[in-house]
Amino acid sequence: MKAFTFKRYGKSPELGFDNIDCPAPAADEMLVKVYAVGLNPIDNMIPTGIFKPVLHFKLPATLGSDLAGVVIAAGSRVSRFKPGDEIFASIFDRGTGSLAEFALVPEAAAAMKPANLDFLQAASLPMVSLTSWQALTERAGLQPGHKVFIPAGSGGIGSFAIQLAKHLGAQVATTTSTDNVEWVSHLGADEVIDYQKQEFENELSSYDIVLGTIRGELIEKSTQILKPGGKIVSLIGPLDTAFARTRELNILMRLVFGLMSHKIMRLAKKRGLTYSFLFVRPDGNQLTQICKLMETGQIKPVIDKVFTFAETKKALAYLRNGHAKGKVVIKIHE
Repeated sequence: MKAFTFKRYGKSPELGFDNIDCPAPAADEMLVKVYAVGLNPIDNMIPTGIFKPVLHFKLPATLGSDLAGVVIAAGSRVSRFKPGDEIFASIFDRGTGSLAEFALVPEAAAAMKPANLDFLQAASLPMVSLTSWQALTERAGLQPGHKVFIPAGSGGIGSFAIQLAKHLGAQVATTTSTDNVEWVSHLGADEVIDYQKQEFENELSSYDIVLGTIRGELIEKSTQILKPGGKIVSLIGPLDTAFARTRELNILMRLVFGLMSHKIMRLAKKRGLTYSFLFVRPDGNQLTQICKLMETGQIKPVIDKVFTFAETKKALAYLRNGHAKGKVVIKIHE
C-alpha cells in the first residue's frame, strides 16, 4: 500500500511516498481503509526530531494521526465495531501514522463517524476536538461563566476550542488578524483582539483560563490577564516535569523539562496561577461524546482547504505557513 513517510530526523527527513506492507490487526485493533486524514502542526514537527525523546517511531515511519474511514477487518477482541462501519479516530502516539491507504486503529481510540458529516469533515476533528476537550474539561475544569482566553481563534485548535468553550457556558476571548475578526466572531468569540492593532494583555483582565496555542512570549504575557487561581494549559510548551513523569522519562529528561519550564513556573507561582503542559491522548469514548455535539449541530467542523493524497507535501507546507483558517485535510480515497 502507499504511505507518506519520513526516513530520518533533522533538516533532511526525506519526506515522500513509500510502498509498504498492509498491516494485520492485533486482537484489539481494526484495519481501516483511510478515506481522509486531518493534518496537525505536530505532523511538521515530528520529522525535525523535536519530539524524538517522547514519541517513538521505527524509521521509516508513516506520518499523520487523524483519520476517517471504513473498517475492513477487526481483531478477535473488537466488540464495538464491525467491517463496513464508518469511523473516525486519532492514532497519535502509537508509533505509526494515518497518511496511508490503510491504517491500524485500536478499538479504544475509535468512534462511529458523525452521521451528518462526510469523511473529510470527520477527519478534521480528532486531534483538535480531543485536545480542546481534555484541556478545557479535564485539565482546566471549565465551568459555566468562566472567562477563557483562546489565542489564534482562526486556527485548527482555536476554531474548535472556541465553539466547545461556548457550548460549555464560558465567556471567550481570542486573537486573530484584521481580515479574520468578523469570521472568528461568528464562531462564538465574545471578544476578539486584532493582534495587528492591539496587545491582548492590555485589553483583557480577570480571566480564569488561558489555552496556550502559540509559541513565543504569549504564554508569559498571558499571566498578566489571569486572576489569582487562574490556569494556563499549554499545548505547545514549554514541557514540564509533570509531563516527564507521566511519560516515565529518566531523571535527566525530567531535569531538562524542569529547566525549560522554570521561567513560566516562576511567573505563574508569583501570580498565584498554575501552569501545565498537555499532550493529547486518543480516546474513543470522548470522540463519541464529541460526535453527539456534531450531530446536533452544536459544534461545526471548520475546514480551510482539502488536498489530494498526491499533494501531501504541498499540504504540509501550506499548514506550516500558519495561515490556515481551520483545518487542512488530505483526501486519500474517493
